[in-house]
Amino acid sequence: MVTIVRRSHAFAALLVAGLLGASLPAPAAEADAARSTVTDLLGREVKVHLPVRRMILGEGRQLYLVAALDTQNPIERIVGWRKDLIQSDPDTYGAYLRKFPAIARIPTFGGFEDGTFDIEQAIAQHPDVIILNIEAQHATEDARYIEKLDALGIPVVYVDFRNQPMQNTELTMRLFGRLLGKEARAEAFIDFRNRQIRRVTDVIAAQQPVRPAVFIERIGGYTDDCCLSFGNENFGLFVDMAGGDNIARGIIPSTFGQLNPEQVIVANPAHVVVTSANWEAFAPGGHWVGVGPGADMTQARHKLAWYTQRPAYAGIKAQDNQAFHAIWHQFYNSPYQFVAIQQLAKWFHPTLFADLDPEASFRELHERFLPVPYEPGYFVSLRTPEVKP
Repeated sequence: MVTIVRRSHAFAALLVAGLLGASLPAPAAEADAARSTVTDLLGREVKVHLPVRRMILGEGRQLYLVAALDTQNPIERIVGWRKDLIQSDPDTYGAYLRKFPAIARIPTFGGFEDGTFDIEQAIAQHPDVIILNIEAQHATEDARYIEKLDALGIPVVYVDFRNQPMQNTELTMRLFGRLLGKEARAEAFIDFRNRQIRRVTDVIAAQQPVRPAVFIERIGGYTDDCCLSFGNENFGLFVDMAGGDNIARGIIPSTFGQLNPEQVIVANPAHVVVTSANWEAFAPGGHWVGVGPGADMTQARHKLAWYTQRPAYAGIKAQDNQAFHAIWHQFYNSPYQFVAIQQLAKWFHPTLFADLDPEASFRELHERFLPVPYEPGYFVSLRTPEVKP
């Protein structure tokens, strides 16, 4: 927060001194007349020049959607982004780097939330819009960034894949479609995604299977702490949609939270699902399970086996059938959630979903919408397919 305030004061001083005068926009009335109004995920009406030609992504992983819309050249409009994609998902970044080497030249920024965003550097890129996740709202409001950027004709819009993904992902996809002038493409992706989700939810609604108790261990291996999880939203909701019973539902009051090991043992889950990824940048040699594009499945399965030794899982039902699974953490923050829902359903109800192939669904998404080829490796399990839940 100290960094935010310091940069905020420095920026205000530059405005007062007139040193940014050359970058000031046309008179407000003239500028507004050339803009269109969009509504962001906080319900704010924002005036933006459409379609945008230069944008800053407040989270690099927003590329997951941008690439599905600007498929021919997904980096052509990105003039800056947060470095989280490079650090949190180096394998996907590597796939795009191989196809689009110019991605390495995109300026990187820190985050609004942790006070490392360099607003002066961002302004120097002359963006048409800055796209932020809604969790950055408090930091931007505290530093009055919105007003300062607006004074320079740089609008900010908020999106959300993470906090209420089933409610907000479709709205976010439409907003990106509007910003990029790719409305029809966005609608086609939305239709594909919805049909893939219904392949699970329609079956669960019709068959009403017995729901196994499930514990989701969030960001497994990012730290060695136990037991981070999800409440009624995000992966917690994905579990319910896939026909499971999320044991943290009703205990964790918000999207993210923590259970203690005793609570997990008492709940006696039949399945443990670890969300994880290649986090070498954050926890070198840690217990993370490096699932993701092109992951080594032998190594991933070996690392997943470590979780069976956690004290929180001693004697639980999941131990009986080795029903321990790992799934790509980034499904929680992308428009690809349908793949996670399908794979969870496959683990919880293997007979009911014997004909469902989540990998084929994800491969079809790549073939229809994404510029890089599909590489398997997004999920792994210790349980053999023949064992019933």
